Amino acid sequence: MPLPLDLPGRPDERVVRQLVEAVLYEGLVVAGVTGDGAQLVFTWSDGAKRFRCSGMAGAFGRIRLSAGSVESEGRDGFWQPATLDELVASLPASVEDRRRLLSELHSTVAHCSWNERNLHSGPRRDLAFAALEGALHEGHAYHPCFKARTGFSESDHRDFGPEAGNSFQLAWLLMKRTEVSQRLPGDEGAFWIAELGADVCAQLDRERARLGLGWADYCLLPLHPWQWQSLRETLLEPWLADGTAHFAGIAGDRYVASQSIRTLLNTDRTEAANVKLSMNMSNSSSLRTIEPHSVCTAPVISRWLGEIVAGDPLFETTYPLVVLDEYAGIIAGRDGPLAGQLAAIWRRSVSATLGDGEQAVPFNALMAVEHDGRPFIDAWVHRHGFRNWLEQLLQVAVLPVWHLLVGHGIATEAHGQNMVLVHRDGWPVRLVLRDFHDSVEYVPGFLHEPDRAPDFLALDPDYRDAPPDQYYWMEDVETLGELVTDALFVFNLAEVSHLLQTFYGLREADFWNAVRQMLAEYAATHGLGHRQDMLGLARPRLTAEALLARKLNTGRSSHAVPNPLSTPDA
Repeated sequence: MPLPLDLPGRPDERVVRQLVEAVLYEGLVVAGVTGDGAQLVFTWSDGAKRFRCSGMAGAFGRIRLSAGSVESEGRDGFWQPATLDELVASLPASVEDRRRLLSELHSTVAHCSWNERNLHSGPRRDLAFAALEGALHEGHAYHPCFKARTGFSESDHRDFGPEAGNSFQLAWLLMKRTEVSQRLPGDEGAFWIAELGADVCAQLDRERARLGLGWADYCLLPLHPWQWQSLRETLLEPWLADGTAHFAGIAGDRYVASQSIRTLLNTDRTEAANVKLSMNMSNSSSLRTIEPHSVCTAPVISRWLGEIVAGDPLFETTYPLVVLDEYAGIIAGRDGPLAGQLAAIWRRSVSATLGDGEQAVPFNALMAVEHDGRPFIDAWVHRHGFRNWLEQLLQVAVLPVWHLLVGHGIATEAHGQNMVLVHRDGWPVRLVLRDFHDSVEYVPGFLHEPDRAPDFLALDPDYRDAPPDQYYWMEDVETLGELVTDALFVFNLAEVSHLLQTFYGLREADFWNAVRQMLAEYAATHGLGHRQDMLGLARPRLTAEALLARKLNTGRSSHAVPNPLSTPDA
């Protein structure tokens, strides 16, 4: 029973429901709506085929359907549970896009069903961070293809998916340096000894010598073992044949997959770096390779953010924030058929940032329900008092992100997987942000310290003739603000406000009124009212990403949604 409206043991029902919620929310069908605010009935047709469901509209207009309510009308006039096949067939998209979507939906159901059959669903509240990352099997609470993992077989799901918690070593290539770009924090040899240890470095060096290769001409590159199996006889085969790449073996520490699958956590040394590796598979809306331009830019962005946070005492005293720096990146074949397929980024571990008595949880744990039918946060809420705990949570979770945006002009994609909450016995104390290499944006004229921004045009040739809004720099301040509100509010905290309403009776409107008042107080305290107003937060409607419409290539990537943060007279 992972999310508030889910039926135990029915992942098929959840996928149907999330599909229809997205379809209705993004306006992909013209639906009639009847009923009052507490219970709405949605009806729509595809030719002679009629569909119906019931539910409510929550914060930001998010559609929350009642479990088991999605139905289609049969030829006999009787209503029956709607199937994925008939729902997808009714969508306004090409045959190929509908076929691909249906395949990913069925794959999501299959992977969730495997979890139901094979994994023990025990208590998660006391798990250490790495174990909790894997145990949070819920996936994206909005996107219907939340566990598609295109290309994963059942055995791949077992061996490399986060839920099973199986650990594995990395595959290693010796790559010709002419095909490699890298940005390391210092001397290359010292970097590898620090990351791998002297014994593993010696093992890989012996293999290099056996192959008759020299370090002057070749360098190391790790691969996810699944990626190695996927590429060795396909895209990588020509390089293995002509000596551009050599397989150096499976070696080093053991890792487990995090929620994002391609980011791996070290199980032998929990404070050692996480490693993000390319995987040629799709999940939710994204192909899980790594954008070539971002690999060697990542350490520069991390250094910039780290200096901003270290230079502002408010991030230490009032809005405590840690940015997990991505301090090294290596990519091979960035401009050819292997672009984005052979890449690695090293990121500081959450465990390395914790003090005595502190624990960390991925933020999306806060929207989950446990095996006992109560929220993950239930003991915390009762221990500290609902109102006190919620006020502290909002201060810790929202204001560091908001101060980075309003105070410094930098937007981060702060959704549930990219945020980590540090707590002491359930009391929120600090926010940790991660995953910056392709999810940081700014408007040059809105930066508080524009001279400190990286010189992106000098970093990568891809940036030199790129227009605004393609990479990191944007033109419009309101759009910059919507990047934050979309990730942090529409698809993150809206899940928390929905859970609090479902289990503790706090109206979502009251939750978002509290957020609005907190942001107003923040701006008044620091004299930032004008900068905050530039973000357009008082508007009655905001723009949110249309994740399903984009996936279906409808030509529409966003849609307007009601804004519960708007002021009454806006």
